[in-house]
Amino acid sequence: MRLRFLGTDSPSGGCPTLYATDRGTYVVQGRKVSDPEALGDLRDVLADETFVEIPRELLRYAEEK
Repeated sequence: MRLRFLGTDSPSGGCPTLYATDRGTYVVQGRKVSDPEALGDLRDVLADETFVEIPRELLRYAEEK
């Protein structure tokens, strides 16, 4: 899989950041969700899955250009 940088809202180059893949999907870089209450609300989590939190505004980079 190859990633193409789409955009970030981070002035320091960290997270949150959004990437497009060559498979027609997206990869997000954000803070790992570790709050037990939030994790308890998740369903059908597979062993190789994780969850990150990003601001809604970051999704503006997902629009086709």
